[in-house]
Amino acid sequence: MSSEKEISVPVAIAIGLGAIIGAGIFVLSGTAIAIAGGYALVAFVLVGIAAMFVSIEIGELSSIMPKETGSSYSFTYKAFGSELGFITGMLLFFSYSTAISVISLGFGSYLSSIMDLSPSLNLPFAISLIFVLSILNIMGIKKAAKADSFLVAIKVSILTLFVFAALFLSFSKHTFSFSNFSAPQGNIILSIFSASVVIFFAYSGFQTISTFASKVKGKNGAPRAIVFATLISLVLYVLVVFSLMALIPANQYKISGDPLSFALREVNAPEWVFIIVDIGALIATTSATIAMILSSSRIIYQISKDGLLPKFFRKYDSEKDVAINGVIASSLIGILMLFSGNIYVIAAISNFGLLFSYLMSSFSLIHFRRNKIEGSFKTPFYPYLTIFTIIALFGFIIGMPKTALILGTILVIVLLSTYYMLRELKKKEPVMIKLFD
Repeated sequence: MSSEKEISVPVAIAIGLGAIIGAGIFVLSGTAIAIAGGYALVAFVLVGIAAMFVSIEIGELSSIMPKETGSSYSFTYKAFGSELGFITGMLLFFSYSTAISVISLGFGSYLSSIMDLSPSLNLPFAISLIFVLSILNIMGIKKAAKADSFLVAIKVSILTLFVFAALFLSFSKHTFSFSNFSAPQGNIILSIFSASVVIFFAYSGFQTISTFASKVKGKNGAPRAIVFATLISLVLYVLVVFSLMALIPANQYKISGDPLSFALREVNAPEWVFIIVDIGALIATTSATIAMILSSSRIIYQISKDGLLPKFFRKYDSEKDVAINGVIASSLIGILMLFSGNIYVIAAISNFGLLFSYLMSSFSLIHFRRNKIEGSFKTPFYPYLTIFTIIALFGFIIGMPKTALILGTILVIVLLSTYYMLRELKKKEPVMIKLFD
């Protein structure tokens, strides 16, 4: 492998952070607080721990198969075959592709806000962002990675600044009170689960690094980058959510797209703080969109490379290390989903696909361990940590809103029907095994 195409661990961490820290913390943190009140902190920690456990497992799986670019899809395909692999891969692809539209729309909203323009321009701004970033991805992974590293450095700095500014304002203006962290009336457990479903979207990007594990320098470079990116995100998320409720009481938050600006506005923060936070939101959504385009394009490329999708998606520029048609397909879906008119539905489909892929990754790890196939990076406390992760993921899936469960189930049925229809058209013989003697 040419050293020119290699990516350092810090750059890989930056790509992971770019995918994780995006619309989630800048847009969905207020929604989580509105749903769960002070228990939003509990939800962020629970989901963060679950994401950390999954990231550790994906780190081991990527060390077993460093040259696979399909993340959870590739792990499931190698462990359980084409049927489950196809379903997992397409769910993950649609999850990332639809996330492109959600994140880019957040970019359009913040850009319209900071320029004091009509919200009707949100959509054109979102489309323009997807188009420009698609070109950047087509230019090559290393160029995209360098740009993303620069954006992430600024984004993390702005979030850190917000935390310090919020805590300073909360004490100087005497808004801090433990009563700010009160819980909403009703079932607390249900509130935590409802908020967790929203929050999972905020942690959705750590699989990004596993889609180019072989490009990361050093032994266990990719696994280490995956774990560190998730850990850094968890710490930042908890600090930001704590700071939001330190500024104003949890019961004042509503489901809106600008919780950070809303909180600062409520305490009459200096104008320069508003500007910096809005710029941070623009950078965050840009960075996350870059990572999602990169990830989704490489996943659909791998599915096609394994012969489960047409050759069209196999177009690959080895010199630039980019799946060209995969980038185009991902971007087109992202643009089309902008016209669905329902971000909640898009996010629900995205989260269902994520949770399903995480679950399949856990089962894949068990499969490889049972068959004595191990990587250089090991999951600690195996199998207890993996069993706990599976139980937690099932819990989060069961706790999803009915709309998300229904849509996810329909999508699985459609994918399963499509798979068997295509297999029938290709006249492929069915695989028959005996599970019991």
